[in-house]
Amino acid sequence: MEARLDFFQSSPELMKNVRALEMAIREASVDKGLLHLIKLRASQINGCSYCVEMHSREAREDGESEPRVHLVAAWRESPLFSERERAAFAWTEKLTKLSDGPVEDELYEEMLKHFSEKELVDLSVAISMINTWNRLCVAFHAIHPVSEKHTLAA
Repeated sequence: MEARLDFFQSSPELMKNVRALEMAIREASVDKGLLHLIKLRASQINGCSYCVEMHSREAREDGESEPRVHLVAAWRESPLFSERERAAFAWTEKLTKLSDGPVEDELYEEMLKHFSEKELVDLSVAISMINTWNRLCVAFHAIHPVSEKHTLAA
């Protein structure tokens, strides 16, 4: 697969604003570790290899354990995640897959047990932001870094 276009080069002014929102999210109330994990989960759902590679790597670089990074995709079956993280994963999945149906009151009430209203807004914007990045990367075939030891033999 080859990249289709460089969206930063093709629309620099708009992408400058997208980057500014990304930077604001990094300074918001969502814990950096949780931010990595919800970005990873949304990227897995969206099939964005660029973002899956980036967020799993960044999570590990920031101290996340290898088992937890691997098990984000199976968070429901793993005892490695807190109730707060589980709620965030459920919220991430619902907001990433809105076409599956409405955001139920039960999920919203569960979120309020673990997050303040500000944190919930910040988390929701972070989820929408990673979905924006996923859509750009998937549509335009952004290629994640590939090392020699991970390439396929010809």
